[in-house]
Amino acid sequence: MNEMTHRPSIEAPQLRTLLLTDLCDSTSLVERIGDVDAATLFRDHDRLVLDLQQRWRGRLIDRSDGLLLLFERPIDGLGFALDYVRELRAMGDARRLELRARAGLHVGEVLTWRNSDEAVSVGAKPLEVEGLAKPMAARLMAMARPGQILLSAIAEPLAHRAARELGERGQHLLWKSHGRWRFKGVPDGQQIYEVGEPGIAPLRMPPHTPKAWRDIPLWRRPAALAAEAAIIAGIGVGVWFATRPAPAIAFNQRDWVVVADLRNLTGQSVLDDSLEQAFRISLEQSRYVNVLSDLKARDTLARMQLKPDTKLDRAIASEIALRDGARAVILPTVAEVGGKVRVSAEIIDPHTQTTLYAKSTDGAEIGSVLASIDEVSAALRGELGEAVKSVERDSLPLSKVSTSNLDALRAYSLGEIALARGEYSQAQELYQKATQLDPRFALAWIGQMRVRYAQVDAPGGEASLRKAKSLSDRLAPREAMYVDAWVSRYDEPGKTSSMWVNLAKLYPDYLPAVSNAAMWLFTDNRFKESLAFATAAAVPQNSSISIGLDSVGRAQLALGEYDKAAVAFDQASARSPGSSLRRRAAVDAARRDFVSAKKWLDRVPASNLHGNLERISLAVDQGKWDEAARISDRALQAARASGGLNARSFLLPAAVVSWKAGDRLTALRHVNEAARLSLATLRPVGSLGADAEDDAVLALAAGLLAVRMGDTELAHRVLDDFPQRKELTEVRTVAEFHSILRAEVLTAAGKPTEAVKVLVPLAEAGHERFQTHVALKRAYDALGNTAKATEQSRWLQARRGLAYIEMECSYCLQALNVADSNESATKG
Repeated sequence: MNEMTHRPSIEAPQLRTLLLTDLCDSTSLVERIGDVDAATLFRDHDRLVLDLQQRWRGRLIDRSDGLLLLFERPIDGLGFALDYVRELRAMGDARRLELRARAGLHVGEVLTWRNSDEAVSVGAKPLEVEGLAKPMAARLMAMARPGQILLSAIAEPLAHRAARELGERGQHLLWKSHGRWRFKGVPDGQQIYEVGEPGIAPLRMPPHTPKAWRDIPLWRRPAALAAEAAIIAGIGVGVWFATRPAPAIAFNQRDWVVVADLRNLTGQSVLDDSLEQAFRISLEQSRYVNVLSDLKARDTLARMQLKPDTKLDRAIASEIALRDGARAVILPTVAEVGGKVRVSAEIIDPHTQTTLYAKSTDGAEIGSVLASIDEVSAALRGELGEAVKSVERDSLPLSKVSTSNLDALRAYSLGEIALARGEYSQAQELYQKATQLDPRFALAWIGQMRVRYAQVDAPGGEASLRKAKSLSDRLAPREAMYVDAWVSRYDEPGKTSSMWVNLAKLYPDYLPAVSNAAMWLFTDNRFKESLAFATAAAVPQNSSISIGLDSVGRAQLALGEYDKAAVAFDQASARSPGSSLRRRAAVDAARRDFVSAKKWLDRVPASNLHGNLERISLAVDQGKWDEAARISDRALQAARASGGLNARSFLLPAAVVSWKAGDRLTALRHVNEAARLSLATLRPVGSLGADAEDDAVLALAAGLLAVRMGDTELAHRVLDDFPQRKELTEVRTVAEFHSILRAEVLTAAGKPTEAVKVLVPLAEAGHERFQTHVALKRAYDALGNTAKATEQSRWLQARRGLAYIEMECSYCLQALNVADSNESATKG
């Protein structure tokens, strides 16, 4: 019994930054300077550590020759490490000693527990820290050279993005990738980075040890080279030439390549951008080779503190490949040789920047270059290890899957660059120029659609999308499936999720498909499936990794994994501040940390219309009805000015606030307007339109809210006027809200038993909406079944994250969900 009383209490896992340091050669140092001087030195050292702890908000866990510290944020851990290395060096210089420390910085989950006073009195540490993150930080520290600070792939981007907090010093930090390393006992390789100040950081590759070694391709290892030499000598030169050699690089299926900028030696400017784009289009047909997007390459340039228009030559492209985990660099060239146009390309090992393979093809004139690229591309794919049958199957001619018009191809390429930079008007003009030059250039029509989507104008992109659909025979199979998935949003939205999932499974590294599969599964409340695809999209090769991380956070918030969601949103915001800030606020609001939630929302620009949704819900959550009314009135005015779906969807949160604040007439006026406007947009025949699913749910939700306020007339009118189109009623979310509204009408009519029969199958499906359980609780309350009603209340209280993040009709029900979660807590 006594032992149970003194057993330490282990806290829940926490995400923390771990810093481990080691004072190099400390034992020999004591022998050199003697005990007395060493004691003085270590006393000064301890004062330095205490000062840095306070400066960088660190918590010292353990100390001997080295230190183990915990920090809330990676940038604090990095600040400590930088100051520690620099000031320790200065301390040594003052004593004519060489004082150097090595450091390892990592971010991960740790378990902590406090030792009893009795254990501390006999030498135990007050606080114990364990978890997989600790040995990872220790491995980094152990492999570092004296004076070197090494970071994990998790810690580096978080610290790098926040480096501006270090002031001017942060602008001059040197960041370097040391490539992929393997650690003894760890199955997967780890990307390792170094950071330091000029003149202090070694910026050298860490030494190999029995416990840590560089993940060098097999072909470059000495033993492998010796074995190859022996085999060659044994079987003879004749057999060597008769047998196809293995790929010149350790390239595996689905590995990535970086396409460097084209070297145009012809003097013909039309080839500058068009041929590089042609190489990308040709290589991207492969299911074996993945091509790093140009947008991602430019993003990595920014991380390298280089200008976006920096030429991707052999050296720069190799550095990008090392940073982003690509196995090879493709360096294309076009030149005039002997009166012919020669297209060539090299496969380059990014580790050594040496050419491993080269292929060239000559054409009679400039019009031959696309056919030459087809030939060169096929040879490159084969050299990287792709089977001949696969190359033949997935290699449609460039003239068929793009255009034979080089001017159109150049306009398209420049449009891609403009779109990547967010220059939407210029991108649209260039894509339109491409289709004017070649009206059958399907990819350029897709480009025009993508511009509209980037501007959150899906209806405006429908015409371009349908034009691309009519030219499906001018698309590679992957792009044709991509178009089909988008078209389904307009024609058969009930099939859209499955179409994105199928495309993502067929092309698992086609990141647009993977990202869209995650988002559409999320809208269907299939959160665990969504999380799997979102995680697959949140990879370094994704130019939109912030969107992937945001999708990870959404799914985790819906699943109630608040700590993990917070980390995902933090990582997304660090890369691209935007809507993730809203959702980060939702995490803290779901945890009822309203002060922190407000701080996050204060960082959302006032011009961000949708940021008002969380502001309204946060006020509703706290019962601040006057504040909620001010925000919702202002937001509704702005939404009406923007038009479209926003003008309709913002009516519902405004109605919720008016109703809860006691202004039932205004609330009913809002829901009537929402129902009328949304029903009017639902087309009886033809294309449903991009917002059909949202408008259908919005109309049903308006009827639902009217019933809750005692107005069943509007609910009946919505049910009577709702278009009975199979393409719409088969959409799972629409069908569920239709059933919820019918059930609420039944409960209001004194038929709660029938309402329960409608709702229970939905609640047991596993992907049900929040309002399904609200309606079920209300039905059980009407029946007087307290036990069942309490069960539903507990379900609602346990899913506050879902209340904030569930997505239907552009979050039009967020405020109602939040209000209902509070009422369940009160009544449950």
